[in-house]
Amino acid sequence: MSRWKGRSRLGKVDLYTRGTVYSIQWGAVAVTVLLLLTRPVRHDAPLALTAAAILAALVNGALCHRFGRVAMAAYLTGDGVPLRAAAWPSAATGVLTASVLALGTVADLTGLQPMMLGSALVPVLSGHSLAVRPRVNALHQPALAAVFAAAVAATGQGGPAVLLTALTVVFITVWVAVSVRVSMWVLRVMWELDDARDVQARLAVAEERLRFGRDLHDVLGRNLAVIALKAELAAQLAGRGRPEAADQMTEVQRIAQESQREVREVVRGYREADLRAELEGARGVLAAAGIECTVGRPTADIAALSPRVQSALGWVVREATTNILRHGDARHCSITVDATARWVRLTVENDGAAPARPHRGTPGSGLAGLRERLLAVGGTLEAGPAPEDRFRVVARVPAGEPGPLAAAGGGSTTDEDLKESA
Repeated sequence: MSRWKGRSRLGKVDLYTRGTVYSIQWGAVAVTVLLLLTRPVRHDAPLALTAAAILAALVNGALCHRFGRVAMAAYLTGDGVPLRAAAWPSAATGVLTASVLALGTVADLTGLQPMMLGSALVPVLSGHSLAVRPRVNALHQPALAAVFAAAVAATGQGGPAVLLTALTVVFITVWVAVSVRVSMWVLRVMWELDDARDVQARLAVAEERLRFGRDLHDVLGRNLAVIALKAELAAQLAGRGRPEAADQMTEVQRIAQESQREVREVVRGYREADLRAELEGARGVLAAAGIECTVGRPTADIAALSPRVQSALGWVVREATTNILRHGDARHCSITVDATARWVRLTVENDGAAPARPHRGTPGSGLAGLRERLLAVGGTLEAGPAPEDRFRVVARVPAGEPGPLAAAGGGSTTDEDLKESA
C-alpha cells in the first residue's frame, strides 16, 4: 500500500493498466485449468493427458506473461517487437490447443471445448494485439477462427460444435484486442501528455532565463563598447604624453560605475519583483506546465504593501512554484493573499503531493532559504502536507503599513485569529 501511495498519478495509472493486462492473461489461465478439472475430463480422459494439458496451460501463461511485458514496452515506446519474442508463446499456445483437441477425442466436452480453446488463446492474444497493427490483427482474427473450426471438425465433431467454436474464437479475439489495445493506447497518451508538460515547464524556465540574459545584454552591451573605445583612446593619449588621457580614464571610471549601478537595478528587479508580477508569473508558468492555477482576490491592495513585504512574499511565490514543478504530480494550485492590521499571509496549496520520505544526503535548501529570508523581516514560514494528498505553504510577514492594510483586511482580525485560521 505504501508503494502505491508513493507513486504519481501517472505511475498509478501505469501500474493499473499493466496489472489489468496481466490479470486478463492469468485469469484466462485459471479458467483453462478449472475447465480441465471438470467432471467430464476427470472421468473420461487419461490422467497423463489431463496433467499434460494443465502443465501446458501454466507454461503458456508464464511465456505469454513475458511476451505481454515485451509487447507493452514496445507499444509504449514505439519500438517493434522481435519475432523471437512471440515464437515460444505461440508454440506453447499450439501445444495447449493440441492437448485440448486431444481431450475432445476421448471425453465428452460438448459445450466446454469452445471455452477451453478460447481461454487458451487469451494469453498470447494479449501480447499479439499490441505487437501487430490493428489492420493486421483484424485479418488474423477470421483466419484464426477458421483454423480452430477446421481443427474441431477434424476431431469428428458436428456442425454445431464447429460453429460454436468459430463464434467463440471470434468473440474472444475481438474482445481481447479491443480491451488491451485501448487500455494501452490511453496509457500511451497519458505518457505523451506528461512528457509534453515537462517540456513546457522547461521551456517556461528557459524563456525566463533568456529574458534575464537579454536585459543584462541591453544594459551592458553599449556601456562595455564605450568603455573599450575610451580605454583604447586613453592608452593612445598616454603613449603620446597627452594630459587628456587622465580625463578619458576618469570617464571610463564613471561609465563603469554607471554600468555597475544599472546591473544592480536589473538584478534587483529580478530578485525583488513586486508581488503582483510574481503572482501573474506563477500563473503563467504553471499554466504552461499544464497545472491549473487560481489566484484568489487579495483582501489587501497589493500595491499598498511595502516593497519589503512584496519582496519577501514574492520569493515565497517563486520557490513554491518551483517546488510544484519539480515535485509531486500537481493538477491544481491555489494562491491566496490575506491581510490584517499587523500581518500579511500568503498561502500556496497544491494537490498531487508525494508522501513525505526521509532525506538521503543533503536536503534541499529552498524552504530553508525562505525561512531565513522571512526571519530577516520578522516573518515565519510553515510548509508541510495537508489532507487529501495536498501540500501547503503558509508565509506570514508583518505589515509594513498598518493603516491601509487594516482597512482592507478588517481591523477586528488579530494576530491570534490569523494563527487559528492557519
